[in-house]
Amino acid sequence: MMNSKKILLVDDDVDIIEFLSYNLKKEGYIIETCNNGAQAIKKAVSFMPDLILLDIMMPEIDGIEACEEIRKNENLDNIIIAFLTARNEDYSYVAGFNAGADDYITKPIKPRLLISKVHSLLRRKINLSDTTYINEQKEFETKLITNSVIIDKDRYVVVKDDTDILLPRKEFELLALLASNTRKVFTREEIFSKIWGEDNFISDRTIDVHIRKIRKRIGENVIRTVKGVGYKFVDL
Repeated sequence: MMNSKKILLVDDDVDIIEFLSYNLKKEGYIIETCNNGAQAIKKAVSFMPDLILLDIMMPEIDGIEACEEIRKNENLDNIIIAFLTARNEDYSYVAGFNAGADDYITKPIKPRLLISKVHSLLRRKINLSDTTYINEQKEFETKLITNSVIIDKDRYVVVKDDTDILLPRKEFELLALLASNTRKVFTREEIFSKIWGEDNFISDRTIDVHIRKIRKRIGENVIRTVKGVGYKFVDL
């Protein structure tokens, strides 16, 4: 079935453009591409996409500047802009959001996660009065979609590399909590309060044990320990 949503892909890497185009066209999206920020600004006006996937490091005009210019155009206010980048330095995230970006997608990304992320971004564009959208929105609200995993709250399943991983309930809830805000460091006190509540029979080492088990199943680098503070989900 043809999808009426339009996506503009902007990247100076031909292989990335081909990868994105192939997978998004399979989903029925209408795709246009360009390979630098200057072209992106012009194409955004003529194509009027619903979503722009925008690389940061490009010739002529980089992604940050292109995003700023697009955001200056009142006719383009409703376009969702997500940076597609291999860069994960804090300053690039800050600069991107300050420029008006809605989200980040980190390269490389698996096709299934890419599609899920794009679906999640585009649901912001759909009219809330549309009952079809309302039903779809309820479905997506039960999922946490990051660059590395999909956390399906309905099925209590974590999907990584297109493989379903079953975790015990507390481990699942702990992972979901950390992934709910990938920019936040959750303190041990917050984690105890949200996951175990008023259960006073939980030892101080319980969180550490659960974190160790999650890392063993999902990946050693998926959760970062911030000494003296708590834990943070790392969106690889």
